Amino acid sequence: MERALAAVAVRAAELGARRIVVAGGETSGAVVNALGVSGAVVGEEADRGVPWLLTTGVPALALLLKSGNFGRPDLLVRATETP
Repeated sequence: MERALAAVAVRAAELGARRIVVAGGETSGAVVNALGVSGAVVGEEADRGVPWLLTTGVPALALLLKSGNFGRPDLLVRATETP
């Protein structure tokens, strides 16, 4: 599952997505690796303990990597609605 979702994230970035929201620790790691992220700056928190990461590579991406029990139950919905 992690590899499939990582492939979806890579394709989304290729098609122009610049914000990617990922749930799950293993899945987040797979997505970061597949995207070739080599560095990021910690940005604003989407919720307590869940910051946006702004990649330093090209293309620049905003990643929200949610793992475990961090964030309120509606975090993923709110994260996808935030401009």
